[in-house]
Amino acid sequence: MTAKTNQKAQSDAEQVAATPPSLRVLRVLRGEASDARRCYHRLLTLVLAAWCLAGPLAAQDVDYARAEQMLTWNLLPLLHGEPGPPRWLDGQRFWYRVPRAGGAAFMLVDGAAATQRPVFDNGRLAAAMSLAADTSYAPERLGFENFDFDGSDTQIRFRVRARQFRCELARYTCAASDTTASLPASFVRSPDGRLEAFIHQYNLYVRPAGGGDSVQLTQDGVRYWAYGVTEPRALAQLRPVPVRPVLQWSPDSRRIAVQRTDERGVGRILLYTVTRRRPQGFAFPYAQPGDSIIPRYDIHLVDVESRRSTRVQTEPQTQQVNGLVGIGPDSSWRTVKWSHDSQRLYYTHATRGPKRVQLMVAEPGGSTRVLVKDSTASFVELNLDNGESPNWRVVNDGRDILWFSERDGWGHLYRFGADGRLVNAVTSGPWAVATLLHFDAATGRVFFTARGREPGRDPYLRHFYSVNLDGTGLILLTPEDADHRIWMAPGGRWFVDSYSRIDAPPVTVLRAADGRLIRPLERADVSRLQELGWRGGEAFTVKARDGVTDLFGVMWKPSNFDSTKSYPIIDHIYPGPQIIAAPKRYYPTHDAGLVYTAAGQAQALAELGFIVINVDAMGTPYRSKAFIDTWYGNMGDNGIPDHIAAIRQLAARHRFIDIARVGIFGHSGGGFASTDAILRYPDFFHVAFSTSGNHDNRTYQYHWGEKYQGLLQRDTLRGTDNYESQANYRMAENLKGKLFLVHGDLDDNVLPSSTLRVVDALIRADKDFDLLILPDAGHSLSTDPYVLRRMWDHFVTHLLGRSPPPDYTIKGPPSG
Repeated sequence: MTAKTNQKAQSDAEQVAATPPSLRVLRVLRGEASDARRCYHRLLTLVLAAWCLAGPLAAQDVDYARAEQMLTWNLLPLLHGEPGPPRWLDGQRFWYRVPRAGGAAFMLVDGAAATQRPVFDNGRLAAAMSLAADTSYAPERLGFENFDFDGSDTQIRFRVRARQFRCELARYTCAASDTTASLPASFVRSPDGRLEAFIHQYNLYVRPAGGGDSVQLTQDGVRYWAYGVTEPRALAQLRPVPVRPVLQWSPDSRRIAVQRTDERGVGRILLYTVTRRRPQGFAFPYAQPGDSIIPRYDIHLVDVESRRSTRVQTEPQTQQVNGLVGIGPDSSWRTVKWSHDSQRLYYTHATRGPKRVQLMVAEPGGSTRVLVKDSTASFVELNLDNGESPNWRVVNDGRDILWFSERDGWGHLYRFGADGRLVNAVTSGPWAVATLLHFDAATGRVFFTARGREPGRDPYLRHFYSVNLDGTGLILLTPEDADHRIWMAPGGRWFVDSYSRIDAPPVTVLRAADGRLIRPLERADVSRLQELGWRGGEAFTVKARDGVTDLFGVMWKPSNFDSTKSYPIIDHIYPGPQIIAAPKRYYPTHDAGLVYTAAGQAQALAELGFIVINVDAMGTPYRSKAFIDTWYGNMGDNGIPDHIAAIRQLAARHRFIDIARVGIFGHSGGGFASTDAILRYPDFFHVAFSTSGNHDNRTYQYHWGEKYQGLLQRDTLRGTDNYESQANYRMAENLKGKLFLVHGDLDDNVLPSSTLRVVDALIRADKDFDLLILPDAGHSLSTDPYVLRRMWDHFVTHLLGRSPPPDYTIKGPPSG
């Protein structure tokens, strides 16, 4: 090597050595230090020089750097062409935002004309914004994701931080101001746009839109018995944020239905922060299973003009979220709906459990009557899709009611008359309705998503259908073998369909209500992911514990997978019972949620040298009622026997899986389940990492245990109850493997005491374990870089038998 060449190599090596380890290794792996396709030996020279200057890169440094690039927040910017939800302007036009290589594009679509065009030119708009604001905006980073048309298609307004822009697109001129504030979430505007409702000092007020003199509508609201709000929990007291009050305007803007919650006498919980010189405590109501006093609410109908408030005459009920007993108030309050003429309020009423749910109607004077009801020995669901609206509609001017029920063993839609009598089943068969999306009064067609109807396909994939109200004429509107996410246009003439599978990137199209393709909109570009070495998950099918029932899961392998090697297997568990763990859509996705966040971390973990799996056990949703109720009343089951059966079958199927080295990890319910697994089956699971686990559901919120374990029943003779068998602390003496417990000390969802009770039992049993308590941390820890790095270290140490790289730091998600 000549002196000049050596000098050049020395300079390049110093630059490489100065690069952060994760980027240094990634650039070597991806060929960014030079063009790998034309000069592989150049890479080798740089790596060797860096080795000499900075010390050799251990294999685990390389693995950690590669794993870091597979974390959710590092993958999402590499996915282009997956649009956000459509923003409908009317019954046929909408716009959407879509990430692309040169910056996000904003597209305007006209269904009737079957046209699609950019709303604006990013470069010209950035220049106009820069001129108006006397600052610099780049075409690829405009700084906003939402906008409103301001009177025409050529004028828009939007907000970039504290600055308001109004731009005219024909000539690309903008005006910027700092005076217009966004409407806080705590103000709810009336349908006619004239008034805003809000809560102050526990009472309901209205004021003119945009500000002005307020009018107090209720007088008797007090702390713990407030209109529209509940007492804030610990984190909300520490870091207050605006919260939407629980209320609904009538369509004519003359009345407001508002929830009034009674938390008087509910047991209090005290959490505190210790990071300050003087610890500060936060007390809040928190009901647990078996408590005689739990939060209950009434509905009040308030006339804005007369300021008269009328209480709806039904027994106070427990909180509901989407027809389910839930964590707290549903701020969108989708369990109530005004009639189109604003004369009646329809709402659901649930018992504790909830073992019975009724659809009721309230008249203007507050009198009520039951329209439809459903009950079960376990629990009633009104939508198997967690987070979606309850599946009921009052249609045809009140003459017909669409109602979801699992009364025949599967989730289906039924038609009832105004008198509450069953008219006919709208859907039927060994498959399950997912979400009721639209009813077309003109044609009498019902539009809904469903799972499991198409033979030979994964039964978890959603498809879109329409059917006549009398149950005839069922039509499949989305034929592709994929999971279909649907957005229906107002009026129901069109719908946007985004479909994908775990092995198929998203495709987005516009269709007519009869399923005809109007035009393609977007196809996701995954080329940058492929350049990174993204492998993606692989779907698999195994048998459940009974040897008969099919279970479905996803396997994640390292990108440098070698089938001749032997890999430990790690099970990512979330037992539900309200959601599944194995993703069905392509990952990564901008349609983020618990499942997809976990999937990203699963792939990252696999990069360290593991096989990682997700599998949906019996006792999880979207299938038959019998399947869902498999371990009702026995939450200690957690589906773990099915996970063991799945791992054994996969190990028998694939020689690269080492069943003598089995790990498991999970968060929240998964933290409960992963600890349960290593304690209940200590000879099968060897290493566990458990975060924020509800390890004893008697210490968790009443709604959860009472729904899935049943109402708490005490056995006074034996001094126990029907919850005792599910508590993890009981099995502390069984621990043989390596258990790591993690919790945030301000977790006001799953209380820290849930984990500390297990800690106490482990100490009493003289067991070795690891514990991490995060100061001022709440419940969500799946994106905490420090927690992730400790999880990686835990599995690398105890399953691979290697030393983790010292002082490795994972860079967290970008802020803001």
